[in-house]
Amino acid sequence: MNEHNRVRLIAFFLPQFHPIPENDTWWGKGFTEWTNVTRATPIFRDHQQPHVPGELGYYDLRIPETRDAQSALAREHGVYGFCYYYYWFAGKRLLHRPLDEMLRRGEPRQPFCVCWANESWSRRWDGQENQILIKQSYSSEDDIAFIKSLFPLFSDDRYIRICGRPILLVYRVEDLPNPQRTVERWRRACHKAGLADPYLIRVLSFGSLSDSRPPAEFGFDAAVEFPPHGLAVPTTPPAETSADFRGVFYDYVATAKAFRAKSTPPYRLFKTVMPSWDNTARRQNAANIFLNSNPAEYETWLRDAITVTRRFSVGDERIVFINAWNEWAEGNHLEPDVRYGRAFLEATRRAWVAACGQQLPASLDWVVTRDDAE
Repeated sequence: MNEHNRVRLIAFFLPQFHPIPENDTWWGKGFTEWTNVTRATPIFRDHQQPHVPGELGYYDLRIPETRDAQSALAREHGVYGFCYYYYWFAGKRLLHRPLDEMLRRGEPRQPFCVCWANESWSRRWDGQENQILIKQSYSSEDDIAFIKSLFPLFSDDRYIRICGRPILLVYRVEDLPNPQRTVERWRRACHKAGLADPYLIRVLSFGSLSDSRPPAEFGFDAAVEFPPHGLAVPTTPPAETSADFRGVFYDYVATAKAFRAKSTPPYRLFKTVMPSWDNTARRQNAANIFLNSNPAEYETWLRDAITVTRRFSVGDERIVFINAWNEWAEGNHLEPDVRYGRAFLEATRRAWVAACGQQLPASLDWVVTRDDAE
């Protein structure tokens, strides 16, 4: 494969499609993300709710064949790797089984990285935002424990790297009490373990939107967009919207144009594209709903992001993120559903081919390259 033209597409991956004891306690026996998805009801005429999965069905991530099928779909349509959300709460991990089993089994061969979702969990899905389920806390000792928990991942030859450095995303950098000290501890621990210096990426979400400091001021190497956060464009409600609705409607097309028109900052910023967004399954009448999303508009946005990335980035930093692979309760997924089938995946492949000027290789061996494994 022509390395000069390669742009790696990395999709955010939610691991909450299997039961865990904590969710059984908080939300009821057998709770998974599908519990939210299936209870959604339409807010307005022709509203696509619930989102019904297509060929993969209501899967369980504990099943190896499910993970294999996801990987095969991703690779077939140009998605290079997955960015798993990593849940760590002062030494306690949640929703880690799919990642651990993938690591232990050595399959699928899909490249991966992680994003530390460092925020407390509350009952905000049912309107009780002040009721904390598990609190995020920080300490110097926990800084070391956290980074050491990632050593087995960083050592895996499938782990995604930039210039040999394992990438690590952090969802809320601004919540760290002293980010630079934390980063110093992380880098020092990696050095002592004989591991490469991690390439740290700040996710531009929530609090970061009002804090425009460059990532270097936090000790980070780069930042990554996280649509719809930051540039969502409101629009008027559609006809026959429920009188009980108190959420917000946005326009997908206008939002995509706003992200595409965004000026380039004086630091490394990775672009991110989203296929759609509608979190009715989680918030019902308080949802944020993006109207007018469709595969064609998504393809245009993604093609532009890839083109800009090829123009202004070089080598391993040619990466575009996609939010997301399987955020079903947010109506935000590349995985096939009953309405669109594989249309968003096919749009992903077309965008990559058009922007990179070449076909995807017939062999899937390009998924983990020699450079990535070093």
